[in-house]
Amino acid sequence: MTNLSKEQQTEFEAAAFRRLVNHLRERTDVQNIDLMNLAGFCRNCLSNWYLDAANAAGAPLTREESRELIYGMPYEDWKQLHQGEATDSQKAAFEASKPKQ
Repeated sequence: MTNLSKEQQTEFEAAAFRRLVNHLRERTDVQNIDLMNLAGFCRNCLSNWYLDAANAAGAPLTREESRELIYGMPYEDWKQLHQGEATDSQKAAFEASKPKQ
């Protein structure tokens, strides 16, 4: 494996996370449904994971606040500015890619 300290690993993971968040903020042309269809996660998933970590640590954070941290603005504002209506093919791909229960 690697010779990184736990502190270095955490620092580098945080840097990679910040870079991913910034990348997703810049790529407003990429819709959440496209991310879900291709990668199985989207900006909302990322904000939910952030919220889960905050809750596990006992930090007072709301869903709206975690989304704003990921989107860089209130979620409703982002949706108005950047989210288009999903096409029938996007919706079909989303349904096909859902895990079977």
